[in-house]
Amino acid sequence: MRRSLILGGIRSGKSSLAERLVTEQADPVVYVATATAGDGEMSDRIRRHQLRRPPQWGLVEEPLALGALLNRQATLTPPPCVLIDCMSLWVSNLLHAGDTVFVRERDSFLAALSRYPGRVVVVSNEVGLGIIGMDPLTRRFADELGWLNQSLARQCDRVLLSVAGIAQTLKG
Repeated sequence: MRRSLILGGIRSGKSSLAERLVTEQADPVVYVATATAGDGEMSDRIRRHQLRRPPQWGLVEEPLALGALLNRQATLTPPPCVLIDCMSLWVSNLLHAGDTVFVRERDSFLAALSRYPGRVVVVSNEVGLGIIGMDPLTRRFADELGWLNQSLARQCDRVLLSVAGIAQTLKG
């Protein structure tokens, strides 16, 4: 399957599941990290993710311009399998960058994803099972991520939900 979306809650096993999926295919792998290390705890999270990845995987750290990144990767022969982890942090980055950047980068990413000739595995938090946020920014984050997840699910051949480390197939 060319495009996969892996959804789950915090500590649900979604990143580990995505990493296992990309090791099951033969193409070179590029891991795309959307996180930025804003504090010590996030630095520790990033370090744990790095230690778990095979050394032969490529790494691109891209907090905003995922569409441009996919377009660049598409020019490689063969196009690598791209694992993007994760949409939750990416949406947060975009919201902090402002509405113009948010709309431009979201639309660019969705368009580039639809054209990408290789495999792509996207990791995202499922926000549709939680409570309504107490403040406008939290509500907007949940709305935007939920709408993005729906757009990704339409484009993806396979959608999996990870719950307590167990994958449930939603599509494909």
